[in-house]
Amino acid sequence: MERKKGSLDKKTKILIIGGTGYIGYHLVKKCVSLGWSVSVFSIHNPKKDRKVKDVKYYQGNLVKKSTLKKIDKNFDFIVNLGGYVDHKNKVKSLNTHYIGCKNLVEIFLKKKIKLFLQVGSGAEYGKIRSPHHESSDRKPKSIYGTPKFLASKHLIQKFKKEGFPCCIVRLYQVYGKKQDSNRVIPFIVRSCLKNQPFPCSDGKQFRDFLDIEQVVNVLVKVLKTKKVLGEIINIGSGEAISIKFLIKKICQITKKGKPKFGMIKMRSDENKKVYPNINKAKKILKWYPKKNFYKKLISIINYEKKIFKI
Repeated sequence: MERKKGSLDKKTKILIIGGTGYIGYHLVKKCVSLGWSVSVFSIHNPKKDRKVKDVKYYQGNLVKKSTLKKIDKNFDFIVNLGGYVDHKNKVKSLNTHYIGCKNLVEIFLKKKIKLFLQVGSGAEYGKIRSPHHESSDRKPKSIYGTPKFLASKHLIQKFKKEGFPCCIVRLYQVYGKKQDSNRVIPFIVRSCLKNQPFPCSDGKQFRDFLDIEQVVNVLVKVLKTKKVLGEIINIGSGEAISIKFLIKKICQITKKGKPKFGMIKMRSDENKKVYPNINKAKKILKWYPKKNFYKKLISIINYEKKIFKI
């Protein structure tokens, strides 16, 4: 059930934590296109190519409560994309994802918000076998997955005990144009286009990929749907793709590339096959992912060719 037409209009105010990052930037653009009043809180100012007109930018740190006073205002929606994607720094991950989330809840528990949308991760399922179901509840051991999981638990407890209007969506591999080179698809594409040898794992991992346009559209759909309160919802394509197959496919399309399989070892906390069950998203959101991975992949490769003039 979506909120009544008219309840979301040009007066809708949204705060996007981490709105200068990749997903955040695209979500900011989408919300601006809807005519919403958009504010962003981030540890860094936006890069020149990620600064969006008519958006209020606040700089601060989720862990430092003194800087959070800047966003102690009234908003309709809060989307939390904040935190470092760091698989090595335990303290930094815990602080930004868990403590940071707790600090935000402390502020907005006193406000009359419609929804606090926590953007979580499939890493929260830890070593649980795929496909992941939202009913699975086992604390992960990874540096990144653990604080994400703790944040989700905290939010659900606040919903049950104090009626805090929240929802957690768990994303998997997001990809698209203008993504940084530290993500798997742009790294492979750029290495292949330059015809450079590049290190990679043995490629035996399987991952779920969903393009940024679909991710942003479903996040907005969550904001518009009442039935999401207190829910954890997996968002992905629902299918796993072999990394080795992905690398070979990009090499085939570009007719270039020199992958060095096996040069990078899998992390001890890394699952070989990771993908979600998305039946809950289909049921509650009436959302069905488009099967457009290869079409989007070709589009990204062509875009990168123009950018790097290859």
